[in-house]
Amino acid sequence: MQALSPTDSAFLWMETRSQPMHVAGFNIYTPPKGAGPDFVSSLLAQWGKHLKATAPFNVRPVLRLGLWFWEEDAEFELDYHLRHLALPQPGRIRELLAMVSRLHGNLMDRSRPLWEIYVIEGLPGGRFATYIKIHHALVDGVTGAKIMAKGLALTPDEQKPPLWAQTYFKSASTQRASAPQGLLQQLGSVARAGRDIVPGIGSGLWDMVKASKADSVSVRPFQAPPTPFNVEISGSRRFASQSYSLARFKRIGEMAGATVNDVTLAICAGALRKYLEAHNALPAKPLIAMVPVSLHGESEGGGNQVSLLLANLATDVRDPLKRLQRIVQSTSEAKARLSTMPRLQKMAHGVTSISPMGASIVTGSAKEHPLFNLVISNVPGSKTDLYLNGARLDEVYPVSIVTHYQALNITISGYGDNLGFGYIACRRSLPNLQRMLDYTDSAIQELEAALNIESASPVAPRNAAKPRKAVLAKSPAPKPAKAKSATAKPVTTRA
Repeated sequence: MQALSPTDSAFLWMETRSQPMHVAGFNIYTPPKGAGPDFVSSLLAQWGKHLKATAPFNVRPVLRLGLWFWEEDAEFELDYHLRHLALPQPGRIRELLAMVSRLHGNLMDRSRPLWEIYVIEGLPGGRFATYIKIHHALVDGVTGAKIMAKGLALTPDEQKPPLWAQTYFKSASTQRASAPQGLLQQLGSVARAGRDIVPGIGSGLWDMVKASKADSVSVRPFQAPPTPFNVEISGSRRFASQSYSLARFKRIGEMAGATVNDVTLAICAGALRKYLEAHNALPAKPLIAMVPVSLHGESEGGGNQVSLLLANLATDVRDPLKRLQRIVQSTSEAKARLSTMPRLQKMAHGVTSISPMGASIVTGSAKEHPLFNLVISNVPGSKTDLYLNGARLDEVYPVSIVTHYQALNITISGYGDNLGFGYIACRRSLPNLQRMLDYTDSAIQELEAALNIESASPVAPRNAAKPRKAVLAKSPAPKPAKAKSATAKPVTTRA
């Protein structure tokens, strides 16, 4: 058995019927040219021959003496984990997203490995989808995206085993078995880890009590205003998704002197502002987002390797360019602080800075005094086309987690030349979630209009006005110009 880290264990302890702790990948495929109506059935028949699972798909959680461990499932049953569904005709995207919403609200059986794969057919043109959910205790978003990408092929002719039958990485338990540590070595490892963890705990505690200057863009816990997102939730979910051209985001970033991640946060901020305005609930203070920061480049370990930063979304600022500037200032300051810390110190700092969240949820104080308003996460994906037994992967969308007093989550995943936005929310708490897609379109158009970017393509037409190099803090945004639709190819995922 392999013990779970405190971070991984937390996702099991936090899980309840109303807040399942799994993440998912939602993909849409086009069958290869000439494929018959039985393509999906044939695919499942091939997959059904792989009756054994490899790590991390072969372990289940067990509780021993108050601690969680991973134990290999000696009675693994593929039929439980692999499921075949079909949409009623005519198979619209609306029904597909409604199905994903229902599936994402269901808990998984802890007596089995914590993953499920659904293959959903019935879309027009023979297209089909996969919805793959994995418990967050098993993988974080970056690891899950890497596993799903590696499980696919780089060419339409390549055939690969199904996801659960491939080898991804050497498990931690195998590493320990091949290089056993004596007691002194283990104590030394604990001591070395403590040298980084203790300062991280200290800096996280200092963040909670340190006062910020009135005009500062830096963010501390408990600065977020109460919003409709910060309420108790039910177990029902609503999912909405849409793809946008990465080139458009890069163009905005180039003109504004911002990274793609900052542009993404600014677009989310614009959409959130419009949503709250439509519901007469826009607070005077800016919304605060918790942004996970991947640490996988600093470690070969599995499980959850993340820290976090808190970002000021400047939703109190009407001008889209000034809003983007404040976001850039906020994230730059937070990243600069983290950059000076070793990996374990970053993890300890992040966990400690949000440690009061559990108590605030239990007491209900999170409604009026949230640590932050929502999670916005950006997960990197494959830059090249991927294939599943010859079927081309067209669209990639992440489906994440909402919790009590965090009723909305926005996760963005890159694939090829597109960014897939996945909005997941408590169905009862947030009405009309699909309108967030319209507001996202508008937020992109506003930034492009403010920067005089007339075209959605990376290069503006010759007769277009010369794009304005951003002077974010110097001048007010020009009156919004009429911009082209923000919806990029493909435009199939609205609900």
